[in-house]
Amino acid sequence: MKSKEEFVHSVFESIAPKYDMMNSILSFNQHKLWRKFTMRKLNVQAGDSAIDLCCGTCDWTISLAQASGTGEIVGLDFSRNMLDYGAAKVEKLGLDKQISLVQGNAMELPFDDNTFDYATIGFALRNVPDFKQVIREMQRVVKPGGKVVSLELSKPTWQPFKGIYYFYFQNILPLLGKLIAGKHEQYKWLPESLVHFPDYKQLAAIFEEIGLENVQTYPLTGGIAALHIGDKPNNRR
Repeated sequence: MKSKEEFVHSVFESIAPKYDMMNSILSFNQHKLWRKFTMRKLNVQAGDSAIDLCCGTCDWTISLAQASGTGEIVGLDFSRNMLDYGAAKVEKLGLDKQISLVQGNAMELPFDDNTFDYATIGFALRNVPDFKQVIREMQRVVKPGGKVVSLELSKPTWQPFKGIYYFYFQNILPLLGKLIAGKHEQYKWLPESLVHFPDYKQLAAIFEEIGLENVQTYPLTGGIAALHIGDKPNNRR
């Protein structure tokens, strides 16, 4: 039987060719609005550096690079196929000198302490084997005063929207995955990955438990997604 890490790796390796298209279809294009909202909240300055964990096909990595202009941006993912699609986008935009793409493990980042101004992860925290360890690693590699940022699917709390959402997520989404991408089991995994993941209030508490300060939480689109931003304490060495 495959471990969670092996299974998730096989899922993303196989859905890479249609990943961007399926994200837009399945989220009704909301994921782009969520990322724009996040970038406004982050207010990245010229020259800021960032590492984007589980960067996939690099949409957020590219947004960070464009906002920074000159800062070093790293995109890290364990899926070679996803990185290859991301690399094509990066090169097309002429950002290949600013963005470095690394195949690596989000739970054991190959970077020194206090390296980046931002550490981000988009729609992937629920897929890692130990999300607390990933948050700790994100905190480790950002500079004192730097920001740890998660944009992730979450759990709506109010009816009747909650019932409609879960019906779509658990029944319609896997069917669309099968019809459009030919991947039923892979898209069945997505709703399953959310079942045991904390809601946005619980995740905010975990950010604080790990040692992040000034934790900001923003539920998005009725709680379908949530943005969390935490600061690394300035006195941490």
